[in-house]
Amino acid sequence: MVLRSSHWYAGDDRNSYIHRAWMRRGLPRDAFDGERPHIAIANTASDLTPCNSHLNEVADSVKQGIWAAGGVPLNLPALSIGETNVRPTAMLWRNLAAMATEEMLRANPIDGVVLLGGCDKTIPSLLMAAASVDLPAVVLPGGPMLTGRFRGVPLGCGTDVWRLSEEVRAGTLSREAFLESESSMIRSRGHCNTMGTASTMACMAEALGMTIPGTAGIPAPDSRLLERSHDTGRLAVELVREGRRPSHVMTRASFLNAIVTLAAVGGSTNAVVHLLAIAGRLGVELNLDDFDRTGSGVPLLVDLQPAGRHLMEDMFRAGGLRAVLNEVADLLDPSAITVTGEPLTGSLAGAEIWDETVIRRRAEPLLPDAGIAVLRGNLAPDGAVIKPAAASPELLRHRGRAVVFDSVEDVYARLDSPDLDVDETSVLVLRGCGPRGYPGMPEVGNLPLPAKLLAKGVRDMVRISDARMSGTAYGTVVLHAAPEAAAGGPLARVRTGDPIVLDVAARRLDVDLPEAELAAREPVMTGHARPVRGWERLYVDHVLQADRGVDLDFLTGSSGDGVGRESH
Repeated sequence: MVLRSSHWYAGDDRNSYIHRAWMRRGLPRDAFDGERPHIAIANTASDLTPCNSHLNEVADSVKQGIWAAGGVPLNLPALSIGETNVRPTAMLWRNLAAMATEEMLRANPIDGVVLLGGCDKTIPSLLMAAASVDLPAVVLPGGPMLTGRFRGVPLGCGTDVWRLSEEVRAGTLSREAFLESESSMIRSRGHCNTMGTASTMACMAEALGMTIPGTAGIPAPDSRLLERSHDTGRLAVELVREGRRPSHVMTRASFLNAIVTLAAVGGSTNAVVHLLAIAGRLGVELNLDDFDRTGSGVPLLVDLQPAGRHLMEDMFRAGGLRAVLNEVADLLDPSAITVTGEPLTGSLAGAEIWDETVIRRRAEPLLPDAGIAVLRGNLAPDGAVIKPAAASPELLRHRGRAVVFDSVEDVYARLDSPDLDVDETSVLVLRGCGPRGYPGMPEVGNLPLPAKLLAKGVRDMVRISDARMSGTAYGTVVLHAAPEAAAGGPLARVRTGDPIVLDVAARRLDVDLPEAELAAREPVMTGHARPVRGWERLYVDHVLQADRGVDLDFLTGSSGDGVGRESH
């Protein structure tokens, strides 16, 4: 086997001399003998991505595993996107992070890569990059934080932020108590401890076969994460020697297995756009209907916030993802393999449930049908999604009068006005927050409820938008309406007072008006003015809609790992 890195290091000419000499700096002479694979650690550690701030320690264990297996570890800092800090929205930068990582993997003398992520967009962007360059790759999730408690009650980060802040607005919790809980929310290093997007995408990476089985969900401070990190480094070297690439692992069967997993764990709606984008990079056929068709009838087995009660630390001690998948093994495609080369289903043998209050048996699910529902109709001809497991059952079939907001700023300017014409039967509609319109498709779809309704005890309403919502959020929230308003979608023609009909069982989302009347209306132009420069300009000009994963049109499909021209 000729290693890809040999194109830089082999030979006795000036160029190979330059490559070797500048890379020595403590590396042994045999690091360049063409026998030792060079493994990049695509590391998203950053103090500004607090959920990933511990990943340098994790990377050190990965390095030890790579050395032990005969490889050469090389830290490769990757663009890191912190969900809680980055403005205007982390999603604006997912494709940039994927593109930057892809190009650096291709440009450097690398034979394989360990993808080290945690916070929401980091694992998707790393998987998109790996899919595009198709070098041997393995994912290592950074793990969830430990459970924090406030006044004796466990706190689900994200989910309880939304809940407690609404209680303040309702007048049932003091602002002082709310702020006091802040120091209890984040107990340790690691990403959100709910089944939010970070935990969901770690589970998706494992269901896709891109982690060592049993890795997703190991808490960040748990010493077993460092043990698994060492194992992952060793495996990365093996992947190169065996020539096993992401395209061999992430097949259509793997993506369908991920959809089953998404339903069984009650995962985030954000997984829909991420899985579509990853599949698009590989050229794997996957569309919105696959989520409904494959996820329909899959039971919700994990009793975790936001759909349930417990947190990720509980899921891990109760048996972890392998125990969940073992309960639905008959729904998984046995042809899909993992990075170990073995079938995913074969890795489930011996997986046990140790706490049935956290992970339910198949015969006694939390919900019998928990897949992401895909809605269509004259409000979303290209589709919209809803997470029934996080919704109020009585609102899954609903007719109400639209109350329309044209931006996030419009929401906060008018929502709590005593003059707002709204009641608990109304449907809150937010537009101008899709991929182009915001731009970046922010997590604002879970609109806060009007203060005067909170005061009456209302805690959920039907909400519809072309935005996303946090995977830690909950409620009867319809998201990702496509095409978005800023791309000429029907939401741009909705007016306050229009009758909106939601029927999740029938998979319908409509405004109950004659099509001719709707078509004749002048669309309301929503969203910010077209950016004039930089990444934002490129993004707006090329971003695809939610039903296609919100990737850039010129980044779909794989470009391979071809070695570029010599630079000297």
